[in-house]
Amino acid sequence: MTIASRQATIDKAVGYLDDGSFEATLRKRVAIPSASRVAANKPDLWRYVTEDMQPFFEWLGFTTKIYENDKAPGPFLLAERIEDPRFTTVLQYGHGDVVAGLDGQWEADLSPFEMTEKNGAWYGRGTADNKGQHAVNLAAVEALLAVKGSLGFNLKYLIEMGEESGSLGLEEMCAAHRDELKADVFIASDGPRLALERPTIFLGARGGMPFHLEINARESFQHSGNWGGILSNPGIELCHAITALVGRTGQIKVPEMTPGSIPENVRTALKDCHITPTAGDPPIEPWWGEPGLTPEEKVFAWSSFEVMEMECGNLAQPLYAIPPKARARMQLRFPVGVDPDAVVPAVRKALIDAGYDRVVVKDPTDAIFLASRLDPDHPWVSRVVASIEKTLGTPPAILPNLGGSLPNNIFSDLLGLPTIWIPHSYPGCLQHAPNEHLPISIVREGLAMMAGLYWDIGETAA
Repeated sequence: MTIASRQATIDKAVGYLDDGSFEATLRKRVAIPSASRVAANKPDLWRYVTEDMQPFFEWLGFTTKIYENDKAPGPFLLAERIEDPRFTTVLQYGHGDVVAGLDGQWEADLSPFEMTEKNGAWYGRGTADNKGQHAVNLAAVEALLAVKGSLGFNLKYLIEMGEESGSLGLEEMCAAHRDELKADVFIASDGPRLALERPTIFLGARGGMPFHLEINARESFQHSGNWGGILSNPGIELCHAITALVGRTGQIKVPEMTPGSIPENVRTALKDCHITPTAGDPPIEPWWGEPGLTPEEKVFAWSSFEVMEMECGNLAQPLYAIPPKARARMQLRFPVGVDPDAVVPAVRKALIDAGYDRVVVKDPTDAIFLASRLDPDHPWVSRVVASIEKTLGTPPAILPNLGGSLPNNIFSDLLGLPTIWIPHSYPGCLQHAPNEHLPISIVREGLAMMAGLYWDIGETAA
């Protein structure tokens, strides 16, 4: 009976894809232009919550509450279904906001807020990040309730509407409602799989810290024929200053910017993970980054330091003059083991020690995501891996943390929860770019493994 009921739940969830109802639901959600960084779309952040998410959860028998925070661009929705206080409680998360649509930059037959099926994928803003991903999870919840009549565990679901704006206000909201968010485990879906055809779980995220370097040499441009050779060029000076922080092959020179070492169980987990570029992806350049590390260790267990943008002079309208200033926006991605408070002071010291005392290091003004990582040996990791393997016949890749940044530390550190992410996307999905898409094959696998996981949690929830 248990095997049949479990399979019936999986079949029900996948059936939503086959009968077209999942597509219709996601199409409606994609059509809401909930771009949190676009002021004109602020009403759409509320529409997504009040016209779609809230009625859907209440239809499934959840109670709902809407919270606001002055820092956040949009509301937070907390939906919960408490079946028995003695049962395991799962906290889940998704974000309903998206980046700007970039209408006009998509392929001719595509539009950001009109979902289109093409080449076995659904195209549209939010299909991969993150509407499609939490749509998969919610459809699996719906299937379990339809087959079993109950979850067999307690479920709290948090929908944020400002993740693409840096999750401003999320930490404050979680701190203010810590008791309401109490749970035994945190499970969410965001980010990409390791590869298109490799189901994956990840247990945290690298931190992300942006900051600016600037040299302001003088007030105005000076003719290069009159002053060239006797006035400093801040562009040249800044380029050399950056080499005091990072080598010509991407090796970070400031110890405080790296973890120093990689835990052995993290290395072990990464031996089963392989970054495999697909068609359209750039090839891996093995000569770049920290020497002696595998590509997977470089992305998932070490720091990377990038020049994101540089400004010097006016390339669009050359003036044939020595520029008065130069600046660059830098970004550090870092794993657990790096103290973010130590980074900027260490950068300042490294520049001064190298003789670049004219470089101004500006404190980060954008949101900083902190690094977090659940121990790969944690029992909940084994539990989730076993469930996915039972459903798909193969174990998922286990990434100790995502290479990118997410507000995972709020759930792991502030709320004290073991955190497991099960992504329903892949590296080539073009999230944040024109032509964002979600392969339907990933949706099918996602529906199956989430339905199986919910069933398995319910079977042992007491």
